[in-house]
Amino acid sequence: MSDQLTHIDEKGDVRMVDVSAKPDTERIAVAEGFISMKPETLELIATGQAAKGDVLACARVAGVMAAKKTSDLIPMCHPLNITKAKVECTPVFAGQREDGRVGIQVTTTCGVTGKTGIEMEALTAASVACLTVYDMCKAVDRGMEITAVRLLKKDGGKTGLWER
Repeated sequence: MSDQLTHIDEKGDVRMVDVSAKPDTERIAVAEGFISMKPETLELIATGQAAKGDVLACARVAGVMAAKKTSDLIPMCHPLNITKAKVECTPVFAGQREDGRVGIQVTTTCGVTGKTGIEMEALTAASVACLTVYDMCKAVDRGMEITAVRLLKKDGGKTGLWER
């Protein structure tokens, strides 16, 4: 692994990396995030009683939309022709985690055939899915906390497979 920052040129200026000479390869990235909340808030979500509607369906759609808009949000990201964007939102109840927290576990998988990776899209999808849960439930639980947004796996390209 190189210790060189690819988005910094020889003068120290930020730049979009030139990937024009790289071959297209199939690439995949998996990311996750967790939003913890009061058990009562999770119960509202799990039973479909949240005032704003189906929280998990909305979070899944928001995550997919975010993956598709990543290059609009992150300045040096290349626009990608995403071939796959999947967002899973799993309720986590009391006793299911070692730390005792309850909430929603978000896992995203993004794919592309292209010249550059798709990690940022998977991470953005996980972040926005968690933020959407917060937005839809903040009226009843402003203390929700988004944690552990991180890359779990990436595969493809010159560096091949990386797993957490």
